[in-house]
Amino acid sequence: MKLLYRLGWLGFRLMFSVYFRWSVYNPGRVPMNGGVILAGNHASFLDPPLVGAGLTRHVHYMARASLFSNPLAGWLLRHWSAIPVERDGGGAAGLKAILDRLLAGGAILLFPEGTRTRDGNLQKARSGIGLTVVKSDALVIPVRVFGTYVPGDSPWGILKPRRVAVKYGRPLDFKELRTEARACDKPRLKQIYQEIADQIMQAIAELEPMEDAE
Repeated sequence: MKLLYRLGWLGFRLMFSVYFRWSVYNPGRVPMNGGVILAGNHASFLDPPLVGAGLTRHVHYMARASLFSNPLAGWLLRHWSAIPVERDGGGAAGLKAILDRLLAGGAILLFPEGTRTRDGNLQKARSGIGLTVVKSDALVIPVRVFGTYVPGDSPWGILKPRRVAVKYGRPLDFKELRTEARACDKPRLKQIYQEIADQIMQAIAELEPMEDAE
């Protein structure tokens, strides 16, 4: 971990352990080295630091490209190795940056739903994460956060003390679909992207917080 990232990491761990009384399940399922896609549900702005604070390796986050033009925010995001993406999360430049980080052995947090839930329930996955999985050889780890959703998405409500948890699932194997994607036609390729996204979302849905940690 770089110094500034480590300082932020330590600060968030302290906040989640003392203020939010967090629980962390199975962080050992995430390897310490090699490209990894952490695919998690998204309920509030607490989710990225919660997922990252539960691990002892550097996690690369997505950040809105416009934030990088802010002197302070841009400086911090660059030192945290954040990846700039457009507002909708798409774009060839953003995808290339993600793939480059994965190829270099980084761990990247992605949200299959594409946006935060508005009712606390899991949403249907978008196909974009399927494209990323096919284009990379990275391991895919489903992740689920609990307790971060607050109705209305009020900053004060989100920061209200309560119990939160993060659970890391078992690695998902997409070898067969990745192989098929290299030779299939475009209609089938689009189907594969969505199939992968749906399988990831199903794996997230199956994670329960009260199971014993390994």
